[in-house]
Amino acid sequence: MMRQTYPLVAVLLLTGCVVGPNYKKPVAPPSEGGRFVEGHVSPAVAETQTETEWWRLFDQPALDRLVAEALAHNTDIRVAAANLQKARAILSEARTARLPTTEVDASFTRQRTRIGGSGSTGAPSTFNYYSLGFDASYEVDLFGGVTRSIQAARRDAASAAAALDAARVSVAAETARSYAKACSFADQAQVARETTRFQDQTVELTKKLFDLGRTSRLEYAQAVALAEATRSTIPGLEAERRAALYALAVLTGHPPAEVDAMAADCVTTPRVKVAIPVGDGAALLRRRPDVRQAERTLAADTARIGVATADMFPKITLLGSAGLGAVKSGDLGKSSSFTFSFGPLISWSFPNLFAARARLRQARAQGDASLAAFDGTVLNALKEVEQALARYAGQLDRNASLVRAEAASADAANLSRTRFNAGSDSFLQLLVTERARALARAELASSNADVADAQVSLFKALGGGWENAPPVATATR
Repeated sequence: MMRQTYPLVAVLLLTGCVVGPNYKKPVAPPSEGGRFVEGHVSPAVAETQTETEWWRLFDQPALDRLVAEALAHNTDIRVAAANLQKARAILSEARTARLPTTEVDASFTRQRTRIGGSGSTGAPSTFNYYSLGFDASYEVDLFGGVTRSIQAARRDAASAAAALDAARVSVAAETARSYAKACSFADQAQVARETTRFQDQTVELTKKLFDLGRTSRLEYAQAVALAEATRSTIPGLEAERRAALYALAVLTGHPPAEVDAMAADCVTTPRVKVAIPVGDGAALLRRRPDVRQAERTLAADTARIGVATADMFPKITLLGSAGLGAVKSGDLGKSSSFTFSFGPLISWSFPNLFAARARLRQARAQGDASLAAFDGTVLNALKEVEQALARYAGQLDRNASLVRAEAASADAANLSRTRFNAGSDSFLQLLVTERARALARAELASSNADVADAQVSLFKALGGGWENAPPVATATR
C-alpha cells in the first residue's frame, strides 16, 4: 500500500492539484424558461424579442435624452462603477499570488563594542557595517488554494459588473417613471383647471338665476362647493409635479434646482401605443442582471470552498535570500562579502485542524446560501414579470372603461345643460351630471398615469436597458 502512495505524493509535489468542488452553473427547470402565463392573455404585449432601449417606445425625445444623461451621471451608477473598479483591482492583487514575493533592503550601522565582551576592560572598538540584501519567497500552489482564490476574485468582478448593469436598469426605469409622473401630474392639473372653468360657468349661471329669484341659495352654495372642491385638487397635483421634476433632476446627476425645462413643459402623459415585446422566460433569465449577479456570486462562493479546503493541507514556500555585507563600503563587491540561503518551508496546522475545518464549514454554508439566493432571484424575476403583465392588463382594461365613461358623462352633462336651459331639467340634475363629468375626467387622467407607470414597471421587470449604456462620467473633485 505504501508503495502506491509514494508515487502519488511525488506527482502532487511536482504538478499540484486543485481541491474543492468544480463549479457547474445551475440549470433552470424547463418550465422556468417557457412562455409567460400572462404573456398570451393580453393583446397589448407580444412574445417577440425585447427592446434594449425600451424607453424609446414612448416616442419622447426629452425622455431619451434624460435617460442617456442619467445612465452617464447618476450617482448610484457611479458607485456601482467604482465598486467594479475595486473588484477588478482585487482580482489583480489575487493574481500576484502566482508571482514570487521579493524584497530589497539596504542598511548602514555604526557599532561600538569592547574587545573581549561587555565585562572586559579593554579599549572599545568602533566600526561601520554596510549591507545589501535581496529576499524572495514563492508559495507552491500545491493544492490549488491560489487558483481558487483567483477564480473567486474573477467571479466577484463579474458579479460587480452585473451589479452595475442592474443599477442601470433601475436608474433608467426610475428616470422614465419620474418623467411620466411629472407629465401626468401636469396633465391631471390641466384637466382639473378645465373642469373648474366649466363649473365656474355653472356658478355664474346659478348666481344670475339666484339674483332673479329663479333658484335657491342652497343650489347656489352647492354649485360653489362643487367648483371649489375641484379647484382644491390643483395645488396638490402641482406640488407632486414639482416633486417629480426634483427627483428627475437628481436622477440625472443635477441638484434639484436645475429642473429640466423640457420635462417641466410636458403636459401630456406619455404612453407606449404599440404591443410591448416581452420575449420568454429563458431570454428573461439571460437578460436580467440581478440573475447574472446572483449566479456569479454563487460561482465565487463555490471557489472559496476550494480555498478553505486547501487550508486543510500543507503549504510549501520556497525561500531564498542573497546579500552583501562588509565593514567598508568598498568591500561590498568582493566575494568574501557575499552570503546566500535557499530552502523550502513546509507549514501545516496539523494536527490542530479545528479552525481550518470550521472555515470549511463556513464556506460550504455560504455556498448553500448563495445557491438559495440564486434560486430566489430566478423565481423573483419570473414573478415580477408575471405581476407586471397582470397589472398592465388590468390597467388597460380599466382605462378603456374610463374612456367610455368620460365620453358618456360629457354627453350627459351637455344634454343636461341643454335641458336645464330649456326648463326641462332641474338645477339639481344639472349639478349631478356636472359632478359625474368632473369625476370621470379626473379618474381618466389618473388612469392614464397608472397605465404609464404600469408600462415602466413592466419594462423594469423585463430587465433591459443596460446593453448599450453610455460610459459612466468621471466625477471631478
